[in-house]
Amino acid sequence: MEPYVTLSIENSVGYIEFFHPSRNSLPSDVLLQLEKTINSAGVNHAVKVIVLKSGGDRTFCAGASFNEVIAIDTEEKGKQFFSGFANVINAMRKCPKLIIGRVQGKTVGGGVGLAAATDYCLATTYASIRLSELSIGIGPFVIEPAVSRKIGNIAMSQMSIDAETFFSWQFAKDKGLYADVFDTVENLDIAVKTLAEKLASYNPEALTEMKKVMWKDTENWDMLLEERAKISGRLVLSEFTKKTLKRFR
Repeated sequence: MEPYVTLSIENSVGYIEFFHPSRNSLPSDVLLQLEKTINSAGVNHAVKVIVLKSGGDRTFCAGASFNEVIAIDTEEKGKQFFSGFANVINAMRKCPKLIIGRVQGKTVGGGVGLAAATDYCLATTYASIRLSELSIGIGPFVIEPAVSRKIGNIAMSQMSIDAETFFSWQFAKDKGLYADVFDTVENLDIAVKTLAEKLASYNPEALTEMKKVMWKDTENWDMLLEERAKISGRLVLSEFTKKTLKRFR
């Protein structure tokens, strides 16, 4: 199947779904489509609440596209690539609609950042998480503000340092990344639909004001995440990272 990003609307809920055949990894074009779709849903009067989801059953998001990362040959290209994640997170942060995350399976790196940038996240017992960036010679710099905001600096640091370990759904729930966890995708979907449609029936002005309160003190993230993208864009050119990434080609 070809990669895609779609928006479908049902009962005032906008379902944004992304997909990539390589375990829902995120190359630049998918990141750009995702950013544009979030922005579009944010100003669509037919949409009261947004659900962010991915296609497939077992992997929510594998993070950055290694094929594209391997091809980066200048710091500017590196910054541009990692800015794609920054732009999506900032689009989610600034979107006036509440965003519910639906995490049906494992998620790595940038995918953890997407889950953390949702306003309320539901998952399954398959939804373990990993921040693998240090193990390939870079770090979770762009997504760190979103992840730390959601699970705290200590848990984020633990995941970053133990970069080759998948942390369980229980860890993610205990630390606050997931609000609730379900044993099947079917039960997850029922819970997501029920919550989203309930929220969509509430006063939209109140939802917007609540979102502003929830994201208080993040107004500097446009500049902050751009600076973080520069760091990743520089490190991805290191000999260590290039050598490590070749193993994934």
